[in-house]
Amino acid sequence: MNEEERYAAVAACKWADEVVRDAPYNTTVECLKEHNIDFCVHGDDITTMADGTDCYQAVKDAGLYRECKRTQGVSTTELVGRMLLMTRDHHKRRPSTTAEPIISTFDTSELTPFSTNGSKVATVSHFLPTSRRIVQFSEGREPKPTDKVVYVDGTFDLFHVGHIEFLKRAKALGDFLIVGIHDDQTVNSIKGSNYPLMNLHERALSVLACRYVDEVIIGAPYSVTEELLNGEYKVAVVAHGNSHLEQDMDGKDPYELPKKLGIYTEIDTPNSTITTEGIIDRIIENRNKFEERQKRKNAKAILEQQKEIEEKKLANNDK
Repeated sequence: MNEEERYAAVAACKWADEVVRDAPYNTTVECLKEHNIDFCVHGDDITTMADGTDCYQAVKDAGLYRECKRTQGVSTTELVGRMLLMTRDHHKRRPSTTAEPIISTFDTSELTPFSTNGSKVATVSHFLPTSRRIVQFSEGREPKPTDKVVYVDGTFDLFHVGHIEFLKRAKALGDFLIVGIHDDQTVNSIKGSNYPLMNLHERALSVLACRYVDEVIIGAPYSVTEELLNGEYKVAVVAHGNSHLEQDMDGKDPYELPKKLGIYTEIDTPNSTITTEGIIDRIIENRNKFEERQKRKNAKAILEQQKEIEEKKLANNDK
């Protein structure tokens, strides 16, 4: 994503209060003071500058650094690898009946630098959130009796600013926004090829992190049902974007019921600058640049690993 898209993505995160634009890669005490920041937080993986120095050494020395455990198996590099390396085997579903997918046209033997295990086959994500993590992401708010409940659904793969703009406009249609997320098998059956690139759990947590979302239905049916509309929540509006709509497996319109009930509406998102397919296109078009970037990152990773080992040795010696 470009700079403006990344600003918008972070601003939509419900835990973000303010976005500092053009922030320095090497975090300084002066930067924290300028923006009235009490301390800097980063994952437990060491991040270094091109010369191997710790990006956070200055704030560490000043006692202004905090650390949290990094989520394993989910990173930008990992997702880029999935886009370039995955084959249909990772879903074990029927192949697409549509045109040749853009991802499968690539010779994956040339893309080894992106594989996290050094092989020519993409790794399958084993990211499995616990109930505790899902609760941490959940809003925990129930709709009030007077709230107008809005329902939207989709894949929400590679959650991006196009999704954010859509959800923002959907929330504006009512007071309480529920987002249905289709499971991996359903998405692959409808879209074919390599989709979805992110598994159901990853996609659900990505949507839950958006400030416009109040509740998520994990594994929602592709077609809107009576049970969904009048079950736990009384849905007043069902919305969908004005993009191309894939029919259900039986060939029917997935929004047939809400259309009959007169509660269906389409959302126009003219300011959407990105789509899941657009992200994939960008990665593929800039493959060589990403390969070079990955080589540099691998070299940095070795230095960072050595530095981490040294820091642990020093910490043990101080005990």
